[in-house]
Amino acid sequence: MRKSLLAAAGVLSAAVLVLAGCSSDSGNGDGTPTVVTSTNVWGSVASAVAGDKATVTALYTSTDGDPHEFEPSAADTATVADADILVMNGGHYDAYMEQAAKSSDATVVDAFELAGSDEHDAGDHTDHGDAGHDHGTENEHVFYDLPVVAEVAGKIADALSEQDPENAGTYRANAETFTSGIDGLRTELAGIRKAHDGTKVAQTEPLAGYLLTEAGLVDAAPAGFTQAVEEGQSPSAADRAAMQDLLASRGVAVLIYNIQAIDPVTQAMLDVANSSKVPVVEFTETLPDGVTDYLAWQRAQIDALAAALDTEKR
Repeated sequence: MRKSLLAAAGVLSAAVLVLAGCSSDSGNGDGTPTVVTSTNVWGSVASAVAGDKATVTALYTSTDGDPHEFEPSAADTATVADADILVMNGGHYDAYMEQAAKSSDATVVDAFELAGSDEHDAGDHTDHGDAGHDHGTENEHVFYDLPVVAEVAGKIADALSEQDPENAGTYRANAETFTSGIDGLRTELAGIRKAHDGTKVAQTEPLAGYLLTEAGLVDAAPAGFTQAVEEGQSPSAADRAAMQDLLASRGVAVLIYNIQAIDPVTQAMLDVANSSKVPVVEFTETLPDGVTDYLAWQRAQIDALAAALDTEKR
């Protein structure tokens, strides 16, 4: 799957998205802070904090390619070099940004590193129930870890305030508004937990693990299957058979299907789910076409998940 989408990712690698409401004068020396993010997911978080006071540029914006495979162009590299603030996912999800940060004077916000900090582990995850995380060995898709996303917004506000003290109040107020939105999403997840705690679901790869755990859901997909898909490899015959049996027997209430990680094996599992009438909910790694708001993106996915679980329960 990773290799099959490489060509598509390469075609799109030169595209640089300047998010709605932001200037395109990145790096022109006009005094406006410049923020460069690895993907449009983190770009949408940065844009929510920056408002119209800073320039936010996201490098990877494809709606159907694989962010793991993105290879920056020379123009992308120059954009990164001109940044005042770099926002990356980390955890080798966007390794090119991790490498660029080593030689950059920009302030770096690394979501995965922040997720593994002592401050985070002792703080926002205390109400995750049994969702204690070891981010050093687990899922790098921390943009599905809502408390982490809120912390990233706060760190972006701090960095922007340092670059642009005159507008510090605006940045911090915007971050607080964004965090309130995150709290609303977490309330929705708490509602799912209340209605469906312990319900088994399956993912085609471990994309939304943090979000599912907070919702009280159990990913019953064979670990070997999801890990192989994550690594762009073909799952073993035993893991394929186990996943197929899980879906055919309706051993899970919902299949969460990453539409940016499709190969013949995942397509075959989708077909089994459909033929077995297991509800399917599509999740993504980047913002869908026409969506620029992180909160709107996640709300739509959470609502779809809740609806599918309610349908299955009936």
